[in-house]
Amino acid sequence: MNDDSTGDAPSAPGSQWYDAEAGPLVRPYAMTGGRTKPGPSNVRFDLIALVVVDDDPPGPAEEALLGPEHRSLLGLCRAETQSVAELAADADLPVGVVRVLLGDLLESGFVRVSRPVPPAQLPDERILREVIDGLRAL
Repeated sequence: MNDDSTGDAPSAPGSQWYDAEAGPLVRPYAMTGGRTKPGPSNVRFDLIALVVVDDDPPGPAEEALLGPEHRSLLGLCRAETQSVAELAADADLPVGVVRVLLGDLLESGFVRVSRPVPPAQLPDERILREVIDGLRAL
């Protein structure tokens, strides 16, 4: 057990919300305010949906009102476009929590989400083979 008198540092330096033995001290339901669905519109985020910071996001004053998890996700999205699954892994948060937090960011206008192409709309394999054969014939 980690005793303050021993001077042992927590495993995450400077983090008061993590204990080496107990793990995260803030439970997932606390990060989402007990919500399990992303926003009132109940938008569904596929694991492969791509998230990018909006071209015209709200200003720094509005961003300062966000929670630390929201800001962490925004920082990850600013670095590069990422899928929902990548964001969950990089932020070390459960996917369900990330979906709820992304719903908040989407509704606030901080991020945009591009949906993956449904398999039914992908080109037929036969057409792709004909294109490849045509290119080889050149």
